[in-house]
Amino acid sequence: MKNILIVAPTERENKNIRIAIERKGESLKNRYTVAYSGIGKAAAAATLTRHLLQAEQPYDLVAVIGYAAGTLGFKQGEIVVPNRVQYHDADIPEGFIPEVSDPRNLAGDENVTVFTGDSFVNARSVAEIKARFGVERAIFDMEIGAIAIACEMCGNVPLLAVKVISDVPEDGHTELSYDEFANSWLDFTPILDEIEKR
Repeated sequence: MKNILIVAPTERENKNIRIAIERKGESLKNRYTVAYSGIGKAAAAATLTRHLLQAEQPYDLVAVIGYAAGTLGFKQGEIVVPNRVQYHDADIPEGFIPEVSDPRNLAGDENVTVFTGDSFVNARSVAEIKARFGVERAIFDMEIGAIAIACEMCGNVPLLAVKVISDVPEDGHTELSYDEFANSWLDFTPILDEIEKR
C-alpha cells in the first residue's frame, strides 16, 4: 500500500476528488491524503512543501489532479497523464538557469508535456508556446512545474499528474468554456483510477 498525497489546486477539484475517494472506500489499494493548494505556482509549491515536511510518514508519490487546457487534438473530458513538465512563462535560455528553465520528468506514461505558467492560456498564447518549444501536442496548467521543484527539494518524491481536458483554446474555448465544463464534469473516479494504477 502506497502513501499518496493528492494535490488539488481548486475548491471544485478538492471536493470532487474527496468524493471519489469516499465512494471507493475500502476498495482502494492505496492510502490518500488530499491537500487543497490554491491556484498558481507559489501557493501550490508552499502547500506541497508544508505537507511533505510535516508528514508523519513519508509519501511514496505526489499526484496533482484536476482540469487543464489542451492543444488541438485533445477533446474535453479526455484524461491525460503526461511524462514531462516545463514552465512556459520563464523567458530564460534553456540550460542557463536549469532549475527554472529546463523540463522535468513526471511519473506519467504519455509522451505529453504539461506547460505551467501563472496565467490562463488562450489561442494566441498556445500558438506562441507551441512555436517557442517546437511542440504540437501539450497541456497547460498553473501549478505542476512549481510542485515538481518542491518534490525535488523535499526528497525527490515521485510526481504524477492526472488531468482532464477542460478546454481547447485553439477550438475557440474560453475561460467560460472551462467554467461550464468544470461545473458539469464532477465525477473524479476516472482520475482516481489512474492514480490507483501506479
